[in-house]
This record gives sequence, structure tokens and C-alpha cells, in this order.
Amino acid sequence: MKLRNKYLALSIVPFMLAACGGDDSSETTTDASVDNNDATEISGELQIGYSAQPDTMDPHMSPTTATRDVSRNVFETLVAVNADYEVSPMLAESFEESEDGKTITFQLREGVLFHNGEEMTAEDVKASMEKWTEYSSIGRSNLADAEFIIEDDYTFVIELPERNSVILHVLAEIGQFAAIMPKEVVDEAGPTGANDIIGTGPFEFVEWATDQHIHLTRFDDYVASDEPSSGLVGEKNPQYEDLYFNFVSDASTRVSGLQTGEYDVIMAVPYDNIDLMDSNPSIETMITPSAVEVAVFNELEGVFEDPLMREAVNVGINNEAIMTGSVTSDQFYKLDPGLMLEEQVDWYTDAGKENYFQNDVDRAKELLDEAGYDNELVTIMATRDYDHHYNAAIVLQQELEKLGMNVELSIIDWAAMQEEIYDPSAHDMFVSSFATRSIPHQFPVLSKRAEFAGWTQSEELDRLLDEIKLQETQEDARAVFAELQEQFYEDLPMINIGKFHTITSMDENVEGFDELVGPIFWNVSVND
Repeated sequence: MKLRNKYLALSIVPFMLAACGGDDSSETTTDASVDNNDATEISGELQIGYSAQPDTMDPHMSPTTATRDVSRNVFETLVAVNADYEVSPMLAESFEESEDGKTITFQLREGVLFHNGEEMTAEDVKASMEKWTEYSSIGRSNLADAEFIIEDDYTFVIELPERNSVILHVLAEIGQFAAIMPKEVVDEAGPTGANDIIGTGPFEFVEWATDQHIHLTRFDDYVASDEPSSGLVGEKNPQYEDLYFNFVSDASTRVSGLQTGEYDVIMAVPYDNIDLMDSNPSIETMITPSAVEVAVFNELEGVFEDPLMREAVNVGINNEAIMTGSVTSDQFYKLDPGLMLEEQVDWYTDAGKENYFQNDVDRAKELLDEAGYDNELVTIMATRDYDHHYNAAIVLQQELEKLGMNVELSIIDWAAMQEEIYDPSAHDMFVSSFATRSIPHQFPVLSKRAEFAGWTQSEELDRLLDEIKLQETQEDARAVFAELQEQFYEDLPMINIGKFHTITSMDENVEGFDELVGPIFWNVSVND
């Protein structure tokens, strides 16, 4: 096996602050854009075996991995992160922060076209940002009181009520991201999202065949940056005509499809198939640190309204057993109290480590007695569309039964689960994951204001999130985050089970594939 072992070496995430003194301000600029049409021969199609169908193609409406991975090819944002998790312009040509940190001015790139042929202007940006702020948890919790201003067709301004030193990373959110779409699409969108899937990205939407595939095609009028490709920014120049996300929930079918040539790339390779991949010299594999495996509590109703019940679970479960059951080997996971990666040296802390991976069954039973637990049924919701979530749920059920709890599993498909988790009567906890975040504010479960499924009730967590925004140095911000992580282990809106890696395999002829919290397909070619 040719192993592309891409353990992401995250550099220090920059703390975006206004410059000090006089009229100075921070400014970041990209060079002029270039037309996507070049001398490269465009032909063929890229077939992807993908494990789960998204619940929507509108990234404003969903934080799910499937929506992110598909829609990032269609939609773009004002700013995004490069390979070092630094915020860089995307649809903005430049951005400038005021000295007091309350005003951000974006100069938009001129000549950027939507897939309907219309040019993007500040009017589209304003409408899109208002929609994103209304429906996304991170937008709502950071921009609800902001004012969006159109200065002219290519100048867009965000006015904040107070300094928010992490706001650029908020705007560069990777999951439920701030996609820019035409104003008329926003105006016609309903509570379930946009009716027309129209963005500015290198691919345009063609078809969604339910339970079969999503078909995207190369946008020939795409105007890309001439900056080198890095992470989610820079040059985007796909060398194939069509991109198919084929929904194949059965892992063995994805694997056999790669082996027979039906798929060029498969996502979420089963962890126990590494040896099989190794036996095929025409297959290359990439292992990437991916996310935190979590169990989110329902704090709105049911047994886990009681913090003692949440503490009992955290104290009693065996994190190692759950992660081993989830991903088969410690080659693919790490037990770590930190919510951030250790490589993120500007943020990482092990604060609260005394409350992580205790596996004290006797103490957990005492807490259950203290809480008055009386054999009430506990429902854990999960999906089979991601094997590691399903496997984690199975072992979590066994762990809770060891504590004397009455537990059932509710297993549904991923798309349906994204609706059901917002029904407090449907579950007591659900198993999911949070992909790598560049700032703590991007964990929606930490904020009561975000109104994320699970319904975190802690106002103290929100207070600490707000305090981080007001800090003027990264050292001070990290100190506040350490307090927040301590508070996280006190309030326990979710269980941090462990960090896991994902496996992607591809035909050896696939060139240019990369990952940054999800696959990057826009610079891929297939050299037969």
C-alpha cells in the first residue's frame, strides 16, 4: 500500500487582532483572480463512494459532514482557512479590521459569477450573511447583534457591538459555513433552506437522485484565485468534467467498488480493512486526524436534565473500550481530555483532565442512586451510515448497562437523524462527532445561545465564550479557554469520548487529492 499518511501538522492558529496605535489596521489581500478556463484538457468524471446522504445541500441549514463535503464544491465564503488554519480571503479580495475590533470591511472580488451567470455583489453577500446568521448556530451566537452594511457593489461591512477577536474564524467556519448565494435565492428560500442550489464554486449542481447520487459538473466560467492552492483557498482548477457522490452506506460495497474500478475514491474506509487495502498495490490510502467522537446529552427533558445523571455516565464509562469498539485499534484514535488538537498550540489545554476517562463504576452507581435513577429507559440515537458512530453506540449501550441503566438504541439513517436530534422526545443522548475546529466557538454544543440539539443549559459556558472574544492577546484567550474546558467537565453538555482518524482510499491514478476537515476534490485529476 502506498500510504499517504496525512497527520495534519497544525500550525499556530493566528489570533486575529487589530493593530495597536494610531490609525493602523490589519489587512490581508489576494492577487487578482484568473479565469478557470486554461489549456488543461478537461474530460471524464470522478466517481466517489460516499457513506451517507446529506440532509440538505444548503450549508446554512446543516452542520453535518455529508452536507459540508458535497456543498463545499458548489458554494464559497468571504474568507476561509488555508492549510495552516490561517484565515485568508476567498470571495473577498481583502479584509480590514478596525483598531477597536468592531468593524470589518471586505473588498469583494469583481467579476465573480454565480452559476446562473449573474455577478456577485455586496447585495448578495448581505442577504446570504443574514440568512446564515439566522439558521446557523455559530452565526447566531456571534452575529445576532451585528449590522451588515453595503457601502457599494464591492464593499461589504460588518459592524459588531463589541470586540470579537475570533470573528474572522467564525466567518471561516468549515462545517455549517457562511455560503454566499444570489439574493433572489435567499429571498425565495424557506425554513428548510434554499430551493435552488446556486453558488460561485468550481462545480455547479446538476442532480440529486435520492438514495443514489449527487451529480455536480465543472463550472466553466469559474473565476479562481491565482494564489497557490492551500487548504480551502487559492487556485481551484478541476481537470474532470463531472463529479459524482455515490451514496453507498454498506462499507464492504464501497471497498469492493474501489477494487473493481467502479469508484475512484472511497470515503470512510472501515478500520478493519486496512490489511485488505494493503494487499492491493493499485490502491493508495490516507489516514487523517478527523474529529472528536461524542455523546451529546438531552438537557431539555428526560433523565439527563439532572447534572448528576450526566456526571454518572462520564464517571462510569470506559472511553478506551468505546473507542476500540468504534475504530478497532488505538492506531486510529487518541484518548485526550482536550477539545482541541495538541498541535493547536495557541488553544490546546488538558484542563479538566481529572474528570476524563475515570471508568469508576462504583462511583457512577453511587451518583445514579443520589440522582434517584429508577430504571427509566434511556434512548441513545445513532446511525449505521457511519460505522464508527454505530459501533460507538453499541459499546456505549453496554457500558451504561454495566452501571445498571435501562438502555435502548434508536438507529436511523443519517439524514433523518439530523432532524430527529432536534426532537427532545426522540432521544436522551445521541452519538455523533465534531470535526477539527480552529476556535472553541465552533463547537455549537458549548453555547446555550446556539440552540443546538442537546440544548445546553449552561450560561457560564456562554459567558466564558464571550470573555474569550474580548481578550487582546492569545495567551489571555487560552487562559480563559482553560477555564471554559474546566467548566465543560462540570456541566457536561456532552461526553468527549476520544479523538479519531478517518481513512480515505483511492485508485493510484488519482492525483491532487487533499483533505482539510473533509475531502478536497477541486484540484484532482485521474491519470489513466
